[in-house]
Amino acid sequence: MLRQEFRSVIRRLISVAGLLVAFCGSAFAQELEPGTYQNAPTQVNLAIAAYGHSTGNVLFDSSLPVQGATATVNVVVLGYVRTLGILGRSAKIDAQVPVSWATFSGFVAGEFRTRSPRGLADPRVRLLVNFIGAPALSPPEFGKYRQHTIVGASLQTVMALGQYDPARYVNLGSNRWSFRPELGLSHAHGRLTLEFTGGAWLFTHNGDYIGSTTQTQTPFYFAKAGSIWMFKRGVWLAVNYGRGNGGETRVDGVKTNEPQRNDRLAYTFALPLRRWGGVRLTYTSGLSTRLGADFDSIGVAYQYSWFRRPTQ
Repeated sequence: MLRQEFRSVIRRLISVAGLLVAFCGSAFAQELEPGTYQNAPTQVNLAIAAYGHSTGNVLFDSSLPVQGATATVNVVVLGYVRTLGILGRSAKIDAQVPVSWATFSGFVAGEFRTRSPRGLADPRVRLLVNFIGAPALSPPEFGKYRQHTIVGASLQTVMALGQYDPARYVNLGSNRWSFRPELGLSHAHGRLTLEFTGGAWLFTHNGDYIGSTTQTQTPFYFAKAGSIWMFKRGVWLAVNYGRGNGGETRVDGVKTNEPQRNDRLAYTFALPLRRWGGVRLTYTSGLSTRLGADFDSIGVAYQYSWFRRPTQ
């Protein structure tokens, strides 16, 4: 009897773990992350390795002397996810360490220039707590759980540890801390799961910008919606849409660009690989972009999960 329950837990864990891998894919998934607020058993660990490739245009404000800017960006992300319980509710904490190499080119004041930075980008950590519809459950208890409606919240912190050169406009690091508070809802009905999230990026100032100036940025607000169709345990397809608006920047109090606005669409396909592993493929496209990165991106991620086997 115990062995049958354990096998049931394994099957359900593989299904959930395939969604948890999206938790660390934001570095190349344009922040469109399926399954973020779904429940998972406590004390589960996931190690993740991901690669992303993005190409496209970089759109600057018309007041800046930059034209024809394009970029090719590659990133490798190593991530870790740990599920836990907080006050009887399910929670997750994750960390991401991205390493990137990129090539930027364009005309600056009529002169063609290129830049190819490589190195560490800004690492991220996040805490998520589901406070409605997702109790903290051990792996054996989770085998009997069925999701309905989940409501949760998360806070992600981006640390200013990436490579940064104050003499350059283009860098892998931002030289400032950023915070992303977010509310999320996940509703499951049979094989279909619908998801809705909203939040904002909040930025500290960069006191070592070009020419020893100070750069500030207003909040960047976003709303996202998505659906996940589960074909069978561990095999699923997700479609996600996101819209963002805001993020006006100033240098020494002088406005340097209008608020950004972009619309993005992402497709994600996941399937299990052996007993404890899984692979996820992602394609993201910019539907419309007024300012910022207008990229098309592809990504692949592998995750390995483990947890302590329940004893009798």
